[in-house]
Amino acid sequence: MNFRFNFLSIILIGTAVMGCAQSKMEIVPQTYVAVKTSETIEIDGIAKEDAWKKAEWTNDFIDIEGDKTPTYQTRVKMLWDENYFYIFADIKEPHVWGTLKQRDTIIFYNNDFEIFIDPDGDTHNYYELEINALNTVWDLFLGKPYREINNAVLNDWNCTGLKSAVHVKGTLNNSKDTDEGWTMEMAIPFKALRMGFNQNNVPKDQFWRVNFSRVNWNFELNRGTYSRKKDHTGKFLPEYNWVWSPTGVINMHVPELWGYVYFSSKDIGQEDTFVIPNDEKVKWELYKLYRAQKAYYEIHDNWATSVDLIAKTPILIDGKTISPNLENYHLGWTISVKSPFSDKVLFIKEDGKFIEQ
Repeated sequence: MNFRFNFLSIILIGTAVMGCAQSKMEIVPQTYVAVKTSETIEIDGIAKEDAWKKAEWTNDFIDIEGDKTPTYQTRVKMLWDENYFYIFADIKEPHVWGTLKQRDTIIFYNNDFEIFIDPDGDTHNYYELEINALNTVWDLFLGKPYREINNAVLNDWNCTGLKSAVHVKGTLNNSKDTDEGWTMEMAIPFKALRMGFNQNNVPKDQFWRVNFSRVNWNFELNRGTYSRKKDHTGKFLPEYNWVWSPTGVINMHVPELWGYVYFSSKDIGQEDTFVIPNDEKVKWELYKLYRAQKAYYEIHDNWATSVDLIAKTPILIDGKTISPNLENYHLGWTISVKSPFSDKVLFIKEDGKFIEQ
């Protein structure tokens, strides 16, 4: 327990700066339409149901910074019903191995598959689930991204009712053969993601912010046993981070850049489309200003008091001009703007929380 606490503390400090780093490229999040299924889905790691066969694959994963093609293919399908959010991942890997068997241990010390879910898209109060080829799960609840101070990471949160299974296409932990990879199937109960006892959080015809990550390590063998590879100094070689929707920086905890999953109520086989709302594009611009404000503080040791100090204004989105306002208070600041698309007022607070009124 102490080791886990110390580990999370180190991550918190290390990613506080990384989370505010700006990508060198313009990030446009991925989108996916998850269709509703009436078919019973057996969670066995094999997508044998007709619903899975008809569901579309996501685009292949890309390096987290968005500029490299991974060595091995990863892709995902999604479905939903009134009770569960279903996820199926196909993970190509010539050497399938795993050593961690205790729930809530640090699963990404093995090759793993990771799921990130922010239901209301405010970048706070989101969920992370990790799983390895042994079907060992680590589930976490995060009050804020690691970049924020006074962050609460609940390592003892459990996704009650979670169902998961892994199917290995080959032989697990056998260095004498070449595997095809492994598949992961998961059913996440909507009830486990509620923020209130009576909350109806089934996202029918709504979208959630979601992302997926695959951590992959170079390995070495010691008497046929797999482990993470070390360099000549004894340090572990860095991992590869392959994701569905890139963040532009080596940090998954940038929820404003995650993908969009739209939960369509149409039956499987009926075409449905999803277009990212313009207010979301306004939101992207506000987060650019948020990161610029953080960077301004690092240089000047005080907060900017005007948008003009951190960005050129006005900002043009789909032919509409937005003119954000920066207000400073004794205990913080907000960046806000009235959307020309919905007339809602959109806010970002000093702790990164997004609010709309």
